[in-house]
Amino acid sequence: MSTDTTVSPLRQRMIEDMAARKLGRHAQRSHIHSCRRFAAFLGRSPDTATADDVRRFQLHLVESGLSICNRNRIMTGVRFLFRVTLRRHDLAAEVYHLKEPQKLPLVMSPEEAKRLLAMSGNLKVHVMLALGYGCGLRAGEIVRLRAGDIDSAQMIIRIVQGKGRKDRHVMLPPEVLALLRQWWKARPTRYDAGVPPQERWLFPGRRRGLHLTTRQLSRLFHETAAAAGIRKRVSLHSLRHSFATHLLEGGVDIRLIQALLGHSKLDTTARYTRVATGRIAAIESPLAQLGGTHQRPRKRHKPEPAA
Repeated sequence: MSTDTTVSPLRQRMIEDMAARKLGRHAQRSHIHSCRRFAAFLGRSPDTATADDVRRFQLHLVESGLSICNRNRIMTGVRFLFRVTLRRHDLAAEVYHLKEPQKLPLVMSPEEAKRLLAMSGNLKVHVMLALGYGCGLRAGEIVRLRAGDIDSAQMIIRIVQGKGRKDRHVMLPPEVLALLRQWWKARPTRYDAGVPPQERWLFPGRRRGLHLTTRQLSRLFHETAAAAGIRKRVSLHSLRHSFATHLLEGGVDIRLIQALLGHSKLDTTARYTRVATGRIAAIESPLAQLGGTHQRPRKRHKPEPAA
């Protein structure tokens, strides 16, 4: 695999293998970058690698100070090359992953979410942030919404081929529907010609046929968060975390939240129980069952000596 911009036969085979397995664009780019890094470390093509080369590369990544997440991401790409493209299962077996630290999702309070929405710079930003917090949508799901995905008759939003290539339904709050109807009237229509109404992007981009990018949406979120005076290191995904946590605190069944979020495993949804501060604060400590207050022990009086 060449380390320059030319496409070597090995890289072309890997691209074809990834496309055949329908890996996403971002995953493909990440895998290619990882293998180029491995090739640069070796100074030769990865198809000549040995088990010791794989071992030394993994030690190199650890010593270079990379985070566990980035180190695992790189080795995932290298393992794909060995396991799928090169059919070198012996080398793929040499790849190990480090256990990543489990961090609590960063959640905004309801007051912060309200302040964020109130400080939206315009109607488009307000609608997109309302979809993130009010419906628990990911950034990519927001920008890829089409008019036909909004079902006002059943009051649901159809998420088509979300993460993991899964379809799902989420609720359509009346407040969000009202905002969407306002936006549909104000939405730019310069690229609508020839596109059926149901196929039109809700948030069209600057170029014909393309929707707004997640990077643009993220920038708009951070600008709004700064204007709202939110000092936490929140991201656009924090709206989805806040959606799930606030539903849980409101008494919604965790399996319904799992379905709304599109999680395959309940364990993924259950992590929000660790940040549901309202529920945690309401738990009564066993100390309260003991009753009474702390009393200092009385001092024993020494008997007076006999006269």
